[in-house]
Amino acid sequence: MMRLLFLVCGLCLSFSASAHKPSDSYLTLRVAGEAVSGQWDIALRDLDFALGLDANGDAQITWGEVRAKQNEIAAYALSRLSLAAAGQACPARVTEHLIDDHTDGAYAVMRFTALCPAPVQTLQARYALFFDIDPQHKGLLRLEYAGQSVTGIFSPDKAAQEFTLARPNKLRQFLDYGHEGVWHIWIGFDHILFLLALLLPAVVLRQNEKWQAVVAFKPAFWQVFKIVTAFTVAHSITLSLATLGVVSLPSRWVEAAIAASVVIAALNNVFPLLRERRWMMAFAFGLIHGFGFASVLRDLGLPQDALVLALVGFNLGVEAGQLVIVSAFLPVAYALRQSWFYQRLILLGGSFLIAVVASVWLVERAFDLKLLSL
Repeated sequence: MMRLLFLVCGLCLSFSASAHKPSDSYLTLRVAGEAVSGQWDIALRDLDFALGLDANGDAQITWGEVRAKQNEIAAYALSRLSLAAAGQACPARVTEHLIDDHTDGAYAVMRFTALCPAPVQTLQARYALFFDIDPQHKGLLRLEYAGQSVTGIFSPDKAAQEFTLARPNKLRQFLDYGHEGVWHIWIGFDHILFLLALLLPAVVLRQNEKWQAVVAFKPAFWQVFKIVTAFTVAHSITLSLATLGVVSLPSRWVEAAIAASVVIAALNNVFPLLRERRWMMAFAFGLIHGFGFASVLRDLGLPQDALVLALVGFNLGVEAGQLVIVSAFLPVAYALRQSWFYQRLILLGGSFLIAVVASVWLVERAFDLKLLSL
């Protein structure tokens, strides 16, 4: 378990401040007759890795540097996206280059048009951006036509997809958003460390200023149940409110508050204040974590005609991914609970390590600094 904890923290140190954001691009296609208009948002950090945008090597990508590479960016991107209708290619050409900010940094925005030989009934799309250099990259598609929209997620094992415009597949949308929810909790290292910090003391009790192992599995299970339930209810509330536009908070504040929650939860294990009421901390900070999940869901592109479906699918995916983590943690922690190894190294040493990692995130997010490299 200690190896696992060090591995998780080591992975966290290898990611930037927005650790729960993977490498994604956002592709919107609008079909009208035989014409397809598109907008493609691609992270500058990914383009820099592939094409070397940072000409002077100062770790800052300027608009001038992006503009100097516009033709190369367009050629690189369009060579990795092909559209076809009825088996015939729809050639694309770039019409405009822009820059936009997402929750995880600056993106190059490329607008383009494609003309198909006949009105589109079924659109075939093949996507291969960055798959050769980053197998974890995903292309998030929103396809709009006749007032409706469908979504798709391109990955190396789903690089080619076909969309029938007359029949939006609601089940497919639900499953895609569910899969994305699982993926985002698994690569959401700040969320994982917050949960681990709360769960580490679940198999021990604080008595006479010392940690002592619980005598049975049931008390540990109920501790975990209360913590996970409180966290789930809380982040589900704010995820829904933020996604539906009822409440909105600045992304930078949310990310900094999430990092602070990890620090506090971890230090509470070293200097216990909330002992058997950690579920209260899980609920309070879970409200903040929900806004973090919502920023991810907004960036995925929500289909307005299936908003609730996408929201429920994503949230259930998050819960499923969370349950897998908890199910792997609890039996191992319970088996080791009586050992000095668990009580001193894993619980106290691991909590201190989590606090250090999260403190770096907090400084980065609060002051907009870059301390950790990708």
